[in-house]
Amino acid sequence: MNQVKVASLGLDKATNTPVVILQEMDGERVLPIWIGPGEASAIAMELAGMKFSRPLTHDLFTALMQGLGTELQRVLITKVVDNTYHAELILKRDGDMVSIDARPSDSIAIALRAKAPIYAHDDLLEQASIEIQSSDFEVDEGAEEGEATEPKGMDPDQLKEHLKNLNPEDFGRFTP
Repeated sequence: MNQVKVASLGLDKATNTPVVILQEMDGERVLPIWIGPGEASAIAMELAGMKFSRPLTHDLFTALMQGLGTELQRVLITKVVDNTYHAELILKRDGDMVSIDARPSDSIAIALRAKAPIYAHDDLLEQASIEIQSSDFEVDEGAEEGEATEPKGMDPDQLKEHLKNLNPEDFGRFTP
């Protein structure tokens, strides 16, 4: 397992689908994971430092863990099966460790809120070590190392305003 960070959020121009780009902490390999618009918004809001008066789902989950005396130790992106990535939340409570199956997108959103490390299996990074061309995704190329990024062309205030004005119809229809 290699520790990764959220390098950026992008938009796959071919499918108009959000993509979270994870990058090795001590390397150049990246792991693009296509995610839903709701999870992309949750990740973007945390990266932008947006806080709401009432908790959203990932904030609620994080508060619930804390309230129950549970700590998120780490997130593991473990495998891909039939083009679907799998992840695990590794939780610690009273010295006991428990692994919870989860979607990578939710796991990443929770890890960012809980300040927990994210790890990806080496095989995934190896398989995904394709070169991502800037023409394939719209990402913020001007961000400094370790700096949160926003969709291309938006500063943090513009992103906050954009997210506040979104309607459910803006995301299209979700079919599981």
